[in-house]
Amino acid sequence: MWKSGKENGVLVQGFPTVEEVEKADKEQLARWYRFLPSGETAADQKIMKRIAERFEKLGGMTAELSKKIGM
Repeated sequence: MWKSGKENGVLVQGFPTVEEVEKADKEQLARWYRFLPSGETAADQKIMKRIAERFEKLGGMTAELSKKIGM
């Protein structure tokens, strides 16, 4: 499961699973699209590509959404 935040004082962040990407709403996709790194592995890059595809299909970034997620 994708986590962002601190666990025992250590920043924890990782890529979501394909299943999480498919279930995510537009706001969550926007957060991943904006804040996840581009991905170092082929698997991470595939997930980022799917996030971008779903996000764009749902209308992409709007001024309101950008302000809400802190872009």
